[in-house]
Amino acid sequence: MASNALDLKEAVAGSVPSPFESLAGRDLCSIADFSTVEIEAVLKLAHDVKARPMDYRWALDAKQMVMFFEKASLRTRLTFETAINTLGGSAIFVDQTQSPLGERESLADMSRNLERWVSLIVLRTYAHETITEMAQYAACPVINALSDLEHPCQALADFLTIEQKFGTAKGLRFSYVGDGNNVCHSLMLTAAQLGTHMVVGSPKNYAPKADIVAQARAIANVTGGSIELVSDPIAAVEGADAIYTDVCTSMGMEHEVTKRAPIFKPYQVNETLMAHAASHAVFMHCLPAHRNAEVTDAVLDGPQSVVFDQAENRMHAQKALMLLLLGGAANVRKEATK
Repeated sequence: MASNALDLKEAVAGSVPSPFESLAGRDLCSIADFSTVEIEAVLKLAHDVKARPMDYRWALDAKQMVMFFEKASLRTRLTFETAINTLGGSAIFVDQTQSPLGERESLADMSRNLERWVSLIVLRTYAHETITEMAQYAACPVINALSDLEHPCQALADFLTIEQKFGTAKGLRFSYVGDGNNVCHSLMLTAAQLGTHMVVGSPKNYAPKADIVAQARAIANVTGGSIELVSDPIAAVEGADAIYTDVCTSMGMEHEVTKRAPIFKPYQVNETLMAHAASHAVFMHCLPAHRNAEVTDAVLDGPQSVVFDQAENRMHAQKALMLLLLGGAANVRKEATK
C-alpha cells in the first residue's frame, strides 16, 4: 500500500475534505478528473475491499448499474458485473457493438432517461466525446470503461497491482513499451499522480498524444514523479521495476495490422528485453495479449508476469471506485463506527 496514501479517518476528522464527500456523485471520464489524494483514496479502499470483501457485501444494496459497450469485452464487463453484484447491486448490459451510442437517440436524451432509472452509467466506447457528453447531461455518475483516448479503470487496477508488489508506486521506475495508446495515456496520468518515474518507449509517430504528455508532466512536477519519452526500447526498460506493454493495434485500427507489425517488432517484450530491467522487475499487460507479437509466451507465462493479478484487480479497483462515487464506502464507515 502506498506509504503516502491518505488516512481516510484523519481526512474525515480534519480539515482535508474526505474522499467520501469529494468523490460522491462524480464522474470518471479521465484519470485527470481525480486529484492525487482522491486516486490514493480509491487505491487504499481497493486494498481494503480486496482484503475484507464481506464488510462491503451490501454497501450498494439495490443500486442499479447500466453498461453500454460499443466494443467487445471479457475483463471489463465481467469485473464490473461481478463487482456490483457482490456489493449488493445489480447490472444491466446493453450491447452497442452493432449500433454506436447516439445514433438512434441523442446522448442528451439518453442521459435524461437513464438518470431516472439507474444509479450509475458505465460506457465502453470508441469516441471519448461520447463519454464526456453523457457525463455532461446525466445527473448520476458516469464511468469511462474504455475510450479511444483513455482507459482509467485499467490504470487503477494496474497501480493497485504495483502497490501490492512493491508497497508503493512513488519513486518506482515504470516502463511502457509499445503504442502510445489509450492505456498508455491513463498509465501516464496515474503514474504522475502517484509520483512514479515513467518512461515510454514508442516508435516514431506512435508516441502518446502531446497534450496528455504535457498534462502528465505538469502533475508530475508537483508530485515528484516524471514522464520521459524515448524511441529506444532498451533505453526505456533499463533498470525498470516494471515493464508494461499492450497490443500494437488497438480495436478499431485492425486495418493497420500489416503496416504496424514490422514497426513494432523491435519493441517486443521478450527475455532479452526483460534482462535489461531490474532483476526484481514484473511484467504487465492489460490483456488480451497477442502472444508472440508484442510479448513472447516465455515472458507472458513466466515468473515475472503479474498479468492475471492485474486482471483480478480490475474487480477490486472498480468496487472501490463505485463505492466512492455512489456513497457506499461512507455507509460502511458509519456502520463500523456505531
